[in-house]
Amino acid sequence: MGHQAADCVSRPRGLRCLPIMTKPACPACTLDDVLEHSDHWECSTCGHEWPKEEAPEVARVVKDANGNVLAEGDSITVIKDLKLGGSQVLKAGSKAKNIRLVAGDHEIDCKIDGTAFMLKACFVKKA
Repeated sequence: MGHQAADCVSRPRGLRCLPIMTKPACPACTLDDVLEHSDHWECSTCGHEWPKEEAPEVARVVKDANGNVLAEGDSITVIKDLKLGGSQVLKAGSKAKNIRLVAGDHEIDCKIDGTAFMLKACFVKKA
């Protein structure tokens, strides 16, 4: 399919086609004279306002130090000694069962020997 001249921009080496940003029609009056705001649309004809549809969330993939995908409820093993502050150390080989995956830079929420920890996935392997 060809592009119309209005769809393309002139460049020194020819035409470069750009995607056209389409605005939705007003759900109240069905006209397409719509104003775009940061979080909503507004019809300039009838004044109707409606929220923009948010992009669906992409499922987050968390991988351990070996590249294995971790899931809720997995068991993990710490692969190196981790300093916890002061003189406390979480030893390599410590195991956690039934992990939870959370948002943030410390992706794993778990309990090891009854103590709650937030760990980065790069310091654990799937057990």
